[in-house]
Amino acid sequence: MDSLNPDHPPLIETAATPRVWKFWGTALWGLFIFVAMFVGQIGAVIALAALRGLPIDLASLQLVGREPQTLALSVIMGLPATLLAVWLAIRIKKASFVDYLALHWPSWKQLLFGAVGLILIVLLWETMSRALGREATPGFMTDLLKSGRDKGAALLLLAAFAVAAPMSEEVLARGFLYRGWSASFLRSSGAILLSSLVWTVVHLQYDMYFLAEVFTIGLWFGYMRYRAGSLWLTIALHALNNLTAVVLTMWLGG
Repeated sequence: MDSLNPDHPPLIETAATPRVWKFWGTALWGLFIFVAMFVGQIGAVIALAALRGLPIDLASLQLVGREPQTLALSVIMGLPATLLAVWLAIRIKKASFVDYLALHWPSWKQLLFGAVGLILIVLLWETMSRALGREATPGFMTDLLKSGRDKGAALLLLAAFAVAAPMSEEVLARGFLYRGWSASFLRSSGAILLSSLVWTVVHLQYDMYFLAEVFTIGLWFGYMRYRAGSLWLTIALHALNNLTAVVLTMWLGG
């Protein structure tokens, strides 16, 4: 028999290489994805400045970047850059893009449960803001959205903040980061905590009070990602949160 022949040793099956980036791989690829998102966003500003014949310098970019239309396009262009970077990271692992990111549809019960929890969290922070005499929405965001409405950029801003931003941020935080870190020594609880912290850092334009609110909402999104095993669920919840904030600020003065 070949198995007893030293010239023909038996085949030894080796364990398949895990198709998930673990802690450090996820962290480094996460940084790359974040940079790709930034490049996509700043690239839109540079392109608009160039189309206007402006010099490509800091002053010109700041001038163009303050306009509501430019900011909306910048956020929108961050989405394809993010998806491309995530696709590359997953492709190298030869894994399924859909399965890696848990792009599975949630049930209506899961969606309802997630929405109710989100509403309660937002209402709690709203109540605290009123008690402390604080605005429920950062002042600069209120000015941006109302300016965009007055300048005819309402739909563009709506697409940016209620569609593009939730997809980009969720694919990074509750998609790629959570997937890899939950398979590492962090497990699900640590992955929820750390991915929420990273998501909060992405919003450093806010003050500490609003960052605390963002972190709290991130924990809820992370929990729902764990509970339902669906990234579409957290994208939907994120979109619902942003859509409500944009509509209330633009048209109802909230």
